Amino acid sequence: MREGGSALRFLLAGGLNTAVTYLMYLGLLHVAGVQVSYAIAFVSGIAISYVLGRVFVFKAHRGYRSALILPLVYLIQYLTGAAVVWAWVDVLHQHPMLAPAISIAVTLPLTYFLSKFAFVGKIR
Repeated sequence: MREGGSALRFLLAGGLNTAVTYLMYLGLLHVAGVQVSYAIAFVSGIAISYVLGRVFVFKAHRGYRSALILPLVYLIQYLTGAAVVWAWVDVLHQHPMLAPAISIAVTLPLTYFLSKFAFVGKIR
């Protein structure tokens, strides 16, 4: 499988997932705090990400290995993203509406390579 093909599909799938979860985050900001809104939107995006990653992006699955590795990918992405959101809002005192976008810019390359490893078994 060509690297460029899966990377492009990852960006397309991620764009869809990002749009849906970002709109969810914005809606939740009206009723919940920044971290709660981020957590709910993030968890909702996991299901979208898993389905799109398996059937559209990598078109592969490593059986139980994917099922065991993928939660770790999401945990690493979440912890990294939450730290970025925290730093953006609480340390840098920037507007919370932009926090997820900054988080995505930081976590996108990391998530691609870890997801590829989960589904395909190699990072190269």
